[in-house]
Amino acid sequence: MAGFTKPRLVIVGGSVGGLFLGNMLMRGGWRVDIFERVTEELASRGAGIAEHAAMVPIMAAAGIVAEGGIGIEMPGRTAYDRFGTIIARYPYPQYLAAWSLIFNPLRAAFPREHYHQGRQLVGITRRMQSVAAHFADGGSVEADLIVGADGFRSTVRALEAPEIVARYAGYVAWRGLVDEPNLPAQFRRETFGNFAFCFPPRGQFIGYPLAGKDDSHEAGRRADLLTDDEGVTHEYSIPPPLIRSEHSDALKQQATALLPPMFSEVVERAQRYMVQPIYDVESAHIAFDRVALLGDAAFVARPHVGIGVLKAAEDAFELMKCLAGSLRVEDALAHYEKTRVAAGRSAVAVGRYLGSFIERGLPGPQSDPSLGLSPEKIIRISARPVPEIMECLNEQIGASAFGLATASTKG
Repeated sequence: MAGFTKPRLVIVGGSVGGLFLGNMLMRGGWRVDIFERVTEELASRGAGIAEHAAMVPIMAAAGIVAEGGIGIEMPGRTAYDRFGTIIARYPYPQYLAAWSLIFNPLRAAFPREHYHQGRQLVGITRRMQSVAAHFADGGSVEADLIVGADGFRSTVRALEAPEIVARYAGYVAWRGLVDEPNLPAQFRRETFGNFAFCFPPRGQFIGYPLAGKDDSHEAGRRADLLTDDEGVTHEYSIPPPLIRSEHSDALKQQATALLPPMFSEVVERAQRYMVQPIYDVESAHIAFDRVALLGDAAFVARPHVGIGVLKAAEDAFELMKCLAGSLRVEDALAHYEKTRVAAGRSAVAVGRYLGSFIERGLPGPQSDPSLGLSPEKIIRISARPVPEIMECLNEQIGASAFGLATASTKG
């Protein structure tokens, strides 16, 4: 693909997945333009992510050199019972970061004039040796390759594979943030530095420190939840300011009833909540002639796995390598699909497994012995790269038992 002119790439979606690929291929000699449908900056979106060692070389390939770990270092994981007593520990050093610590340097590295906001994709057409993206404002861009990195509500996926739809898992995640000075003194002293887990009936609580302002890191009722005060039901998520107070009040009441006091007080002090309905997306194909899917546009694994950003980065890294090693775009995409579909399916399966007890409304992870879940196992395998998780599962229960457990959560 070297030729006499630089190949051209159109990326639909301006979040971390699109920026990883855009920075990598621009450094490799491609002409790259990113088209993002929203008009505001994305830097305020997202919350906490688990940082993994595999991110370091991928960041470097995108032109970002991270000095030391990204985020706040955690020595391991700790599980608590209903009364705040520690019931399990697992040493696993890693960094916990804010989404912005990944997004901001990627956004700064990509040329501003090639990052186009407020551009909504509405169609894709093929030509003899190219593909064209068509936008709602009437504009069109011809390219050698179009990559959909536009999230789990992907327009590119809807155009290329309309049969693939997000599957609601039957439960939601509430996310809340509290500034460190506003935390109870005992919590700051005894718990704040932990990657903490608790398992109230039919649910799971996770708490961890994030970078603060300026990236500082110093020491079943889905439809109702997504309906605002005006009676408007939002399709997949709801902006935090529009969450009805009755739902956040109910959350605080449940926290008081079901969580240890040190955790329930943190829930009470959160200034604003976000609601995240949990979905699975599993694509049969992620390459279509001169069009490809990347990140959550291709596969969405439940947040128990904690690899959303890593998966998008690994997709971008693999696609970059495939394009660099092939003479034709079509050949590169065939190899990309062959390598990344298996990884995406594994991530979705592990997420389903870790969330199976919540999806089924069980009192706790140990309620159904056939799942082979326990607080000790959950804190050991959550928020790790999928190959590490699979290795742990194979050691403990065997691949066949894991397959039965994940299959039982479908349908």
